[in-house]
Amino acid sequence: MKIVLLGAGHIGLAIARRLHGCGDYEVLAADRDAAALAPLAQLGVATECADFSDAACLQALLARGDAVVNALPWHMAIAVAEAARAAGVHYFDLTEDVQATRRIMQLAQDAGSAFMPQCGLAPGFIGIAAHHLAQEFDDIAEIKMRVGALPEFPTNEIKYNLTWSVDGLVNEYCHPCEAIRDGRLQEVQPLEGLEHFSLDGVEYEAFNTSGGLGTLCTTLAGRAANLDYKSVRYPGHRDLLRFLLEGLRLKEQPALLKDILRHAVPATMQDVVLVFVTVSGHRNGQYLQRVFSRKVFAHEADGVHESAIQITTAAGVCAALDLFAAGRLPQRGFIRQEQIALPDLLGNRFGRAYAGDAAPEHPARRSYTAPIASQGEQHDNPSPQPLAA
Repeated sequence: MKIVLLGAGHIGLAIARRLHGCGDYEVLAADRDAAALAPLAQLGVATECADFSDAACLQALLARGDAVVNALPWHMAIAVAEAARAAGVHYFDLTEDVQATRRIMQLAQDAGSAFMPQCGLAPGFIGIAAHHLAQEFDDIAEIKMRVGALPEFPTNEIKYNLTWSVDGLVNEYCHPCEAIRDGRLQEVQPLEGLEHFSLDGVEYEAFNTSGGLGTLCTTLAGRAANLDYKSVRYPGHRDLLRFLLEGLRLKEQPALLKDILRHAVPATMQDVVLVFVTVSGHRNGQYLQRVFSRKVFAHEADGVHESAIQITTAAGVCAALDLFAAGRLPQRGFIRQEQIALPDLLGNRFGRAYAGDAAPEHPARRSYTAPIASQGEQHDNPSPQPLAA
């Protein structure tokens, strides 16, 4: 299968390593920046400089593949999806932007190719895990989805380092968020809904951010009474970001805010991704709660160091592409993330990064989860069990 990979940043590089390295995909990577393409070329990946602002050139580029994997910033999603529709190729991306996803859904109508956006961590894996747990209930009272891409060693005032796209970070902090409350789809404000919790002895806060739910509100409309998504940070982060966005009104100047963050907040490759889902509801007349949790740490293997956000994001989109290529997903139209069965993803060669045993684990870094059942399997004892070390 021929893949056109757009974007040669940290995530694009991680995707290229997996798709090219497995030997089952012919990858052509394109970016505006020749220097960014150099590490991919060293892997043996075919590369090409491209001007993504030229719609005709973009369409011609995509037509050279069977599918496009879009790892460009979120604001490029619509343009690339439109070019993919015109070129008749399958489309996969990582966007968290709600409006872009709605436009891609429109493009997918009556299309002869498949469109599967939101294939990363959140949206992406978090929705797959939440939907899987939800299938165990006769009725759903509440679903809480919490995800954090965090520095492993926070030392600055905002207790945060840049671990992924600044564009995406500001986007999720500034735009309205979807939720289901009392059975009704609603929009809630970013940075609101502050809560605190602890996991494995570490204190966290969580608050509303945009885009992490993906299409799950639509999928579970009429089934879930309450459903929300929040980003996880270390305590105190939300208040300082709200001061920047609202107190200093930098929400009205996103370009300036991005420049400030890039200048003042250092990036790190020593990070941890936290995934935490709780679902409460009734099953066989009993009110129960099920929990799914994962911690994925940065990892080095064969002299290559990858951050946790690289590992988890690349795992999501590469597993989705793999399952699609194997005929395990619809071959045309719009594909929701929750159409992937969690056991299929965890059993996939790329998706097993989420399975808890994909890499040697430091004894102090074990995470715990309630056992995950396939549909129809019953748990008499839902208490958490340790993952394999």
